[in-house]
Amino acid sequence: MTAPQSGRDIREAFLNYFEKRDHRRVASSSLVTEGDPTLLFTNAGMVQFKRTFLGEEARDYKRACTSQKCMRVSGKHNDLENVGRTPRHHTFFEMLGNFSFGDYFKEEAVEMAWELVTDTLGIAPERLVASVFREDDEAFGIWRDRIGLPESKIYRLDEKENFWSMGDTGPCGPCSEIHVDFGAKGDHDTCDPSCDCGRWLEIWNLVFMQFSRDANGKMDPLPKPSIDTGAGLERLTCVLQGATSNYGTDLFIPILARAQELSGVSLGQEPEKDVSLQVVADHARACTFLIGDGVLPANEGRGYVLRRILRRAARHGVLLGLERPFLHQVADVVIDEMCGAYPEIAERRAFITGRIEREEERFLETLSKGLALLEEEIRQRQDKRDASLPGDVAFRLYDTFGFPLDLTEDILRDRGMGIDRAGFDASMEEQRTRARAAWKGSGDARVDVVYGELDAQLASEFRGYESLTETSTVDALLVDGARAKTASEGQPVEIVTAVTPFYPEGGGQVGDRGRATTESGEIEIESAQKPLGNLIVHRGRVVRGEVSEGETVELEVDARARAATVRNHSGTHLLHAALRKVLGPQAVQKGSLVAPDRLRFDFTHDSPLTRDEIAQIEDFSNEWIEENAAAEIRQLPYAEAIAAGAMAMFEEKYGDQVRVVSFGEASTELCGGTHAKAAGDIGFLKILSETGIAAGVRRIEALTGMGALAHVRQQEQALDDVAQKLKSAPSEIPERIEKLLEERRAQDREIEKLRAAARGAASGGLLDQVREIGGVRALAARAEGAQAKELRNLVDDLRAKLESGVVLLVAESEGRVSLALGVTPDLTKSHPAGELVREVAGIVGGKGGGRPDFAQAGGKDAAKIDAAIARFYELLEEKSS
Repeated sequence: MTAPQSGRDIREAFLNYFEKRDHRRVASSSLVTEGDPTLLFTNAGMVQFKRTFLGEEARDYKRACTSQKCMRVSGKHNDLENVGRTPRHHTFFEMLGNFSFGDYFKEEAVEMAWELVTDTLGIAPERLVASVFREDDEAFGIWRDRIGLPESKIYRLDEKENFWSMGDTGPCGPCSEIHVDFGAKGDHDTCDPSCDCGRWLEIWNLVFMQFSRDANGKMDPLPKPSIDTGAGLERLTCVLQGATSNYGTDLFIPILARAQELSGVSLGQEPEKDVSLQVVADHARACTFLIGDGVLPANEGRGYVLRRILRRAARHGVLLGLERPFLHQVADVVIDEMCGAYPEIAERRAFITGRIEREEERFLETLSKGLALLEEEIRQRQDKRDASLPGDVAFRLYDTFGFPLDLTEDILRDRGMGIDRAGFDASMEEQRTRARAAWKGSGDARVDVVYGELDAQLASEFRGYESLTETSTVDALLVDGARAKTASEGQPVEIVTAVTPFYPEGGGQVGDRGRATTESGEIEIESAQKPLGNLIVHRGRVVRGEVSEGETVELEVDARARAATVRNHSGTHLLHAALRKVLGPQAVQKGSLVAPDRLRFDFTHDSPLTRDEIAQIEDFSNEWIEENAAAEIRQLPYAEAIAAGAMAMFEEKYGDQVRVVSFGEASTELCGGTHAKAAGDIGFLKILSETGIAAGVRRIEALTGMGALAHVRQQEQALDDVAQKLKSAPSEIPERIEKLLEERRAQDREIEKLRAAARGAASGGLLDQVREIGGVRALAARAEGAQAKELRNLVDDLRAKLESGVVLLVAESEGRVSLALGVTPDLTKSHPAGELVREVAGIVGGKGGGRPDFAQAGGKDAAKIDAAIARFYELLEEKSS
């Protein structure tokens, strides 16, 4: 058998090998972890199976294999600054893995791993060694007796290297690793695989999950030991292709080729340029998959990690001479190369590349600001004859503006300056401490243990697509979050039944409401939820009698509420299709709420929708409703559904088989929700509002069916009310309002003329109070009842009449003080208005400022207006002396 060579063939060979040995091929989960508050990103293949290993959820298979998308960006696994500088550090990578949930254990896991590595992948056995935990005699014996490895090639290593635990407590066990031996390096001819001399490369880690450790450190055997393995695709490909670096494999070569083409820089010219090219290639993969899984650049959480990675790539682009957005073009190649294994990134291509390009543009603007900041800091240091840039400034340039330290050093070196490295390192360590604290968890809610126990014991079958009523049994009853035998009238409860017509909240659709009736009581169901797995929980309150576990129960969904929800849910599908038709494929759903009384739809777009765009979206939606295409619902393999053009939602987790909902040629989406039998059942769709909720994310609120009709009638009633008040027909209202506004504008102009005349008269009277101080004409006075704008106009009038001088006017309104101070052009240097008004405003408990020729201020102590005027004259006296 010919060994696979390409990265995609190696991936397929691994999965196919285990499929033939009764493993379920499970699709990669999202990089955004679901229901695990301990992780920011999926960082290993076992993450999606964590609750299965813990016994908190059941699956319909005991063996699985995956190629899992992973991200490691901090902590013991990775330091972002090493990426691009070493042959094997990456942010994004693929973890191949096989898993046993209480089925096979050590012997079969080792035998399959060895057979796959040596026979299927064709790595020569003499190049391989194994390591085991120092106390794991069983694993040592399997490698020696079953596999036939000589004892000299089986290394016993300590807990740090070969013992795995899920946390301080819980499942844990010894590991066994397969390593490639590249031969002794220098004087390292007697070292073992724990040495980092470069001789050894771990390619597969087999975790034997066989103990449970308690808080005291005591380890008890698990009743069903399990297997969790992980093999990095990048490392395997590197070995099989004989490359010295992961970047020299076909997983990276096409991506690097695009980076070289865009920059005009070739690998091998300069070591630092090679680093930049490799950073770009790695980070383009990370950005593609993070954005493809719904993460957007932000200043915290997952979005902050994405922003740092993207900007790091962009600044390395600058070091390559690329001072324009380019990373989105590299991401195009990532999508081309990897969409076969991950088809969702091809479907989201426009969205992914568009987001990357916009963030690049923002960063390049920031970069120019950073250069301006650095130039200003250099000028200030040179003025002070200081030859060192403070470390906190260098770090601010690095952290806020994306300047690598060596770039700052190069610029400073040309100016004969250096950097306070100790200060920079201190600031860097503070940032790392903050980052570690911020990245400890994702913020996702932890699923209650009781639900995990129920999911492991019970199964709930949803039958609500076909029927709104079902007869079942109360399999579990919860009161205050704990199992109970009976619940009485007035108590809030949760019940689990074997079958149910109640749709559990998910995919943006709210859970059904209705009633659950037993022989002895009745529950008003407020919502149905699906906390994990296949467990459906009905939440409500006992409204009559009492309900007991084990009773037969009649379940009935509120038909009216379900029908309204169905209209709104199908409406969101048509709305989504219309948005993409009007705005383009970069408009992608970012969230939704589908309830009986309304629908809310969040989507990616960078600017508010125009009135015409909203009208077009409504028109397309309602045209499709009028066409009344029948709903077509199919069950398809995930990859086949995506290839057929079905839209997948970011926030949803999909299995191997997916439910595809189509309305003619207008809309095809992956969706588990309840839907109309035909588009015409929606009736009518009306958009109520469109607003921004985050950078690059917009929100539409809309109604369908009778709700939309009620809204239109309400609007019509409001229009009729206005028409009656204006004594006009509704069609004449715009013309009537415009006429009223013109009348108002004419009145305002007349009023302003009268006020100007009054000001002229007032200013004429105030001229009698002009004083001369040191040869400067000065006037300070109250302007009773004048507003701030009027004060300015009065000051302008008085300055013009004085020709040369300084004017202060003060007005009081409802206890607040307004000041306006004007200076003629010939006196602005000697008597700057801003300086004078600040001094005067302080007397009345205020502050202000402005230009040298005019300044304004406010205050709150009207009792001191006379004192302020006196201070004004004192200031002029001081300036004349």
